[in-house]
Amino acid sequence: MTPTALDASQAGARLDELTVLDVRTPGEYASGHLPGALNIPLDQIRRALPALREVRGELLVVCASGARALSACEVLSKHGIRAVTLAGGTQGWAAAGQRLDRPAAGTRAVWAMERQVRFTAGTVVLTGLGLGLLHPAWQLLCAGIAGGLVFSALTNTCGMAALLGKLPHNRTGATDLDATLATLPHR
Repeated sequence: MTPTALDASQAGARLDELTVLDVRTPGEYASGHLPGALNIPLDQIRRALPALREVRGELLVVCASGARALSACEVLSKHGIRAVTLAGGTQGWAAAGQRLDRPAAGTRAVWAMERQVRFTAGTVVLTGLGLGLLHPAWQLLCAGIAGGLVFSALTNTCGMAALLGKLPHNRTGATDLDATLATLPHR
C-alpha cells in the first residue's frame, strides 16, 4: 500500500500538527530540513519503532526526493504505524518556496545523497573506461555499475547510497537517536 503523499502547501498548512521525521543522513539533514523536523536516518528507523508507535498525531516522513521516505513508510506500515510522505521531499519543499531550517554558521553542508551516488557512479564508470584502454577486463567495472543502477531503479533501493551513507562525511554531527526520540510528542 502506497502511503499518502502531501504536497508542500498541504504539509506547510499542517506543519504544527505533524511530527516530521527526516530520514536522510545527518550530513544531509544539516544542509537544510523542514522546520521542526527530527533526524532519524533510514538505517536507524527500526531501532526507533517502539518510540514511533507512541507518537501523538500523524507522522510526516521526508527525505531529499521521496524515495527513502517511501522505504521508511513501508517499514513503519509493516509495524502498524501510519505515516504520510512529502511529495518531492525537501527538494520539492524548497522549490515551492517553503523555508528550510539550517544549523548555525560554520557547519559544513554535505551533498544530497542522490548527487553523491551520481558522482560516485560516474567516477567509477569513467575510471573503468580509462583502465579498459589498458586491459578490457576493467570494462566489467562499468558493467557492474550499470547493472547496479538498473537493479536500483527496479527495486527502488540503492546499495551505493547505503554504502555512501556510512562514510564519515555523511555522519557529520551524527544523530543522537535516544535524544531525538526523547523529543517526540507522546500520546
